[in-house]
Amino acid sequence: MLVFVDEAGDTGLKLEKGSSRYFIVTLVLFDDHQEAEAADTRITLLRRELGLPADFEFHFSETPERIKEAFFEAVVPYNFFYFAIVINKKKLYGPGFRVKESFYKYASSLVLQNAQQHLTDAIVIFDGSGTREFKRQLKSYLGRKVNEPAVGVPRIRKVKLQDSRSNNLIQLADMVCGAVARSFKRRRRGGRRNFRRVIAHREMYVQFWPKNKSPEP
Repeated sequence: MLVFVDEAGDTGLKLEKGSSRYFIVTLVLFDDHQEAEAADTRITLLRRELGLPADFEFHFSETPERIKEAFFEAVVPYNFFYFAIVINKKKLYGPGFRVKESFYKYASSLVLQNAQQHLTDAIVIFDGSGTREFKRQLKSYLGRKVNEPAVGVPRIRKVKLQDSRSNNLIQLADMVCGAVARSFKRRRRGGRRNFRRVIAHREMYVQFWPKNKSPEP
């Protein structure tokens, strides 16, 4: 089982000084490695079809609308599904949320806990280079939050950090995360397409959190 994780927005809490209103973490899950490979190959082929450079990165916030449309139409037939958590930073409190790494680990654990019952011996791949120590801490933290001692096979077997520029399926997670993020923004003139509707049959659960004030991570 392969899981790819990416985020939208930032972890900053100074909303009045330009920090994003929401921090969104999305995971894309493939039960079958061959299906993941097929989706990976399709994304590579899509670049050729669109006349894009071989190293073009599908990044939602920087991708033209026509390319977004082609991307989602290309990948939606493949058998993946996704979870996301939309964190309303206005309702966060406590010093723990002011530490970027702690905030990121906590948000990642929340979305993985929502997907917990669907995870079996998963390899979880995050966007980012990070240090070896941060990767160790992330794996340990998520293991405590998500793995269940009574279950023979771990929910999470391995945690990796990879650069999204060289990983098509992290780019898929980015595009899905961007589609979720857009669905929470006010509509602008011009009628930008709601891509979340295009991938609606791949959505398992999108949580808006917290409803009230939050505990510390």
